[in-house]
Amino acid sequence: MSNPLPGGFAGINADPEQALARIDEWANAAAVKAEKYQEVARRTEEMRLTATSPRGEVKATVRSDGSLTDLEFSSRARNIPLPELSALILRTMRQAQAGIAGQVNEVLTEQLGDQDPQTKAMMVDELRSRFPDPEADEEPPTAEASPPPPPAAPPGQPQPPRPARRRDDDTPEGQDGENSPW
Repeated sequence: MSNPLPGGFAGINADPEQALARIDEWANAAAVKAEKYQEVARRTEEMRLTATSPRGEVKATVRSDGSLTDLEFSSRARNIPLPELSALILRTMRQAQAGIAGQVNEVLTEQLGDQDPQTKAMMVDELRSRFPDPEADEEPPTAEASPPPPPAAPPGQPQPPRPARRRDDDTPEGQDGENSPW
């Protein structure tokens, strides 16, 4: 871009030809910047990040907005208790999400270079706060032990009687039985 007009904005009235040239220059620069931001938007929309759990049981893929687009399980996942598998899925998804800020930063740097450093920093900082790096020293959660089921009656011994089901005509007075979940 050329040097600013002498006298600031007031200098725009000094030479109409120069003023028109400055306005055209400004409009062209704005159009180029808009194209760069459109390319940033297109590339981040297409962005996919994938992470795999440490032993390969879970593979999660996310978009640049953090949403899950694909989830795959290896045969090893069948042997993991469901509470632990749920935690592993979330950890793996967060690991993929943690890479979003870095990837978006690369796209911004490629497209904008040194232009708009404050906008770039604000966008990347926002992504880092939404998708922080997972803690590396976090221990995998373990499933809480639930009490064992009561032992089954030995063969040949009768099972304890079940409580009788309530019939409709056994409904206490003033209750219509419609609120009962069973």
